[in-house]
Amino acid sequence: MSNSLIPNRFLFRFSLPCLYRERLWTAGGAELEERFRLVNLAELEGRHQIAEVHAAWNLSGLAFSVRVTGKSQAPWCRASKPEDSDCFQVWIDTRNVHNVHRAGRYCHHLIFLPAGAGDRSDEPMAQCLPINRAKEHSRPIQPKQLNVRGKIQADGYLLEANIPGDALTGFDPQEHPRLGFTYAVIDRELGEQTLTVGSPLPYQEDPSLWATLELVKNK
Repeated sequence: MSNSLIPNRFLFRFSLPCLYRERLWTAGGAELEERFRLVNLAELEGRHQIAEVHAAWNLSGLAFSVRVTGKSQAPWCRASKPEDSDCFQVWIDTRNVHNVHRAGRYCHHLIFLPAGAGDRSDEPMAQCLPINRAKEHSRPIQPKQLNVRGKIQADGYLLEANIPGDALTGFDPQEHPRLGFTYAVIDRELGEQTLTVGSPLPYQEDPSLWATLELVKNK
């Protein structure tokens, strides 16, 4: 691991391919294959990977799959405290603007939990959250617009999510095939895994710290 006070990922502007998939969501979830796996940029700093993150797109929206392994405890998830829970969070800017430090109307923050909802707190949940210090907020996204599937496993969990394009302000892959993007896998037992820089840098609210997700049709 680097001893520098500045994370290695802060020094570069990253662009990652997100591959096209004909169908993003079925009764079985996203079911994204290995070819949709996003590179783990935390390896640049020698950080341990706690999750494999996959992403895909088509004109109808985006899909993600997150597999967390290495846990000895059950996930801690509470619908009433989503940001304190074991979760997967994504930040998306449908205009891919990196020269500003405050989110605008094309920026979105969504959170997904593998459990914590329902009468027995064993159902997955999805929610849109406001971005702190945003100059302007995107139109509201209702939880019913989002698809989420969670499966608790012996050493972790599998979480799959689908974000319809019509829920994202400005989503238009044909005119704007590059998205500002970052994610965070938060786990009370294993820690934090982020795509670009993590805490204490304010990646949760500063689009200049996000990467670019390239929506590519063929690769």
